[in-house]
Amino acid sequence: MIEEQCLKHWQKENYFKEHKRVLVAVSGGLDSMFLLHLLYRYRKELDLQIFIAHVNHKQRPESDQEEEALKKLAADWNLQIFTVHYSGKFSEKAARDFRYDFFKKMMMKESCTALVTAHHADDQAETIFMRILRGTRLRYLSAIKDRQDFGPGELIRPLLVFRKADFPNLPHFEDSSNQENLYLRNRVRNQYLPVLQEENPQFQQALIDLAGEVDQLHQALDQLTRDIRITDLATFKKQDKAVQTYLLQGYLTQFSDLQISKAQFLEILEILRTKANYRHHLKGPYELVKDYNSFQIRKISPQPDLRRDSILLKFDSTLNFEGYRFSFGPALLGENVQVLQLADRSDLLLRHRQAGDKILLQGHHRKLRRFFIDKKISQKDRQDAIVVEQNKKVVAIVEMAVSDLSKPLKSDIIKSNLYIQKIDR
Repeated sequence: MIEEQCLKHWQKENYFKEHKRVLVAVSGGLDSMFLLHLLYRYRKELDLQIFIAHVNHKQRPESDQEEEALKKLAADWNLQIFTVHYSGKFSEKAARDFRYDFFKKMMMKESCTALVTAHHADDQAETIFMRILRGTRLRYLSAIKDRQDFGPGELIRPLLVFRKADFPNLPHFEDSSNQENLYLRNRVRNQYLPVLQEENPQFQQALIDLAGEVDQLHQALDQLTRDIRITDLATFKKQDKAVQTYLLQGYLTQFSDLQISKAQFLEILEILRTKANYRHHLKGPYELVKDYNSFQIRKISPQPDLRRDSILLKFDSTLNFEGYRFSFGPALLGENVQVLQLADRSDLLLRHRQAGDKILLQGHHRKLRRFFIDKKISQKDRQDAIVVEQNKKVVAIVEMAVSDLSKPLKSDIIKSNLYIQKIDR
C-alpha cells in the first residue's frame, strides 16, 4: 500500500523527528488531500500536532465552496485551520509569494517548526524541464530539495519520491484552470511531457535522475574547492578559467535576491580578471567592490546621516570629524598622533576629496586621483579620505600624504601645529 510506503520512507528520512507542531499547506487538490490524509492517519506514530493552512486565490467560482468544505473537514477531524483570501493582481509569482508569506506568519503564530507541502515526483520533473526550457545554468538544474530552511523552521516535501498516479483517489477538488494552457507549467504538464513520454516512457524519471546527478556533481566540486578562498584575488586568479566560473557561481548563491543574467555574470568575471581597483553597480541595491587584493559583492550602504562633507577648524580649537580628533594649536596627548607643521594660522577646512584636487609633493603638483591609483588605495579608502585644506590648497591627506606646504623651509616661521588622532566612530 502506498500509505505504508510513505510512512516507511518518512521514518527512514527522519522528516518529523525534530518536529511536533507542523503546518500543512492544503489547496484541496488530490496531492495535498493525500498528504493531509497521511499525516492525520499517522499522527500518533509520528507524534505530530497538525495545523492546516489554505489560501483561497479567488480565481474560480468554486473557490469559496472549497474553502468551506476544508473548514468542515478540519472541524470533523478536530484540526485547526487558517485561511486567507488572495488580493491584488494575479500572477503565478505573486500568488506564490503571497502563499508563502502567509505560511510563515501562521508558523510563527502557532509556533510550528515545519511547513509541509505536497510536492511530488511529477512536480519535480516538471520543474526541471521548465528550467531547461528557460536556459538555466547547470548549477540551477538541480532537483527540488525535500527539506530546506524556511521561516522559523523547515520546509519539508515528504512526497517528492512518489508519483501522483500512485495516490489513491481520495475526495478532493479538481481545479479546472489546471487544464488551461495559459501558464507554462500547465503546458509542460498537459502538452510537452506527454509527447516526450511517447518517445521515452521513463522520460520524467530520466529528468529526475539527471537533476540528482547534477546535485552530486556540485557536492563533489564543493568538496574539492572548499579550501579556496574565492574573494582573495591572488588565489582566484591562479585558478583555471573553468574553476573561476564555478567558484563565482557558488559565491553568487549567497545572494538569493540578486538575479544575475548570463551577460552580467561574464561581465563580473571580466572585471575580476582584468580590473585593478573597481566599483561596479550590479542590480538593485547590489554592487561589486574590488581593490588590489580582494573583492566582494555587497548591498550599497546609504551614506550615514552623521557624515559631513566639510567642517571649518579655527586656530586654537579642537573638534572631531569623521572618526578623527583634530586640534589646531593645542597639543594632543596619547598614541598615534600625527603632527603637521604649519606656517600659517589661517582657518583649516576639513573635507572629503573633490574632483580636480591636487597636492604638492616633492615639488610637483599631483592630482589626488592619480595619487590614489599609484598608491593602490582602495575605492572605499578613497571615498573616506579626509583632505586638510588651507587657503584653498591641500596641505595633507590624513594618514596618507603631507604636502610640501606642510613642510616649512628653514626660513619659514612655524606658527602652529595641527594634531590628528584616530578615534572610535
